[in-house]
Amino acid sequence: MSTLRVTAEVLTIHGHPNADALELAQVGLYRAVVAKGAYRTGESALYIPEQAVLPADLIDELGLTGRLAGGKADRVKAVRLCGELSQGIVCRPRALADVDLARAADDGTDFAERLGITKWVPPIPPTMSGDVESAPDLLPWVDIENLQRYPDVFAPGEPVTVTEKLHGSACLLTYVADEGRVHVSSKGFGSKSLALKENPLNLYWRAVLGHDVPGAAARLAARLGARRVGVFGEVYGSGVQDLHYGADGRRDTLGYAVFDVAVEVDGAVRWLDAAEALAGELPLVPRLYAGPYDPAAVLDLASGRETVSGRDLHLREGVVVRAAPERYSPVTGGRAIAKVVSGAYLTRKGGTEYE
Repeated sequence: MSTLRVTAEVLTIHGHPNADALELAQVGLYRAVVAKGAYRTGESALYIPEQAVLPADLIDELGLTGRLAGGKADRVKAVRLCGELSQGIVCRPRALADVDLARAADDGTDFAERLGITKWVPPIPPTMSGDVESAPDLLPWVDIENLQRYPDVFAPGEPVTVTEKLHGSACLLTYVADEGRVHVSSKGFGSKSLALKENPLNLYWRAVLGHDVPGAAARLAARLGARRVGVFGEVYGSGVQDLHYGADGRRDTLGYAVFDVAVEVDGAVRWLDAAEALAGELPLVPRLYAGPYDPAAVLDLASGRETVSGRDLHLREGVVVRAAPERYSPVTGGRAIAKVVSGAYLTRKGGTEYE
């Protein structure tokens, strides 16, 4: 999941192809539906992204009472308005009337706290929870920003890999070689340096033991002389999320696929290409493309049908793009990695978002 930032942005305004009274305000590669004439190209306004939870007074001010997502109708979610995908909210709240939004856009000021906007945290089902313990050696996963919000993460033509993004639950495993110890965690617990105590009923422990992920991590540690190995995989199947890819999370056919690998060697942590590090050892997320970065081609790859099941069962959630080889990105302040989520996935009915 990406970080939540509520910032002022310089807008580009496009006509709405299906509604005379509406327009499309572009932020990065996102587009949000706005009232016609409310904004002009080059002007600045606040952009509230998806997954933001708004306070009641702001919802009322924006005229969105009863129109947002979630049980309390307070969460921003992608919607289609007159046939066009609208992602996020563009507005100028009264609370920022004294703010120079053009300057704030240049400065990258985050207004989330000032406006009382928080990030939505998905619920945790019992099978994904459990007793936890402190795990300071756990290698945590990183938040992946959306390429449509930050389109300059990659330079046109630079080498990248594009893998399919699976709709499951992220499983973090860290093997500590000098102790022979295994830590298993979820993304949420892992961000707090907490690991789940071993439990054969827990979703993540079932997945890593069923696929012998600790054994694969130990072999990789021995091969590279690593003190720690982090294996990051997606657990999927019926009972995990609404997209199951033909696996059954309630039975022995629980699905698992590795999407990233990190190692600590000589005190430094570096990220490896999972397909190279664990080929033949563990199931991997499908690689859809490797070659020069083309923004339009990546956006096209984010849509379509999944390739995991081999039976074309579901729509595709999206894709993850990585620089090849790995590099630092000043845009993200960390790895050069970003995701694109398909509009069909975002607007599907009855979807689940457990984490």
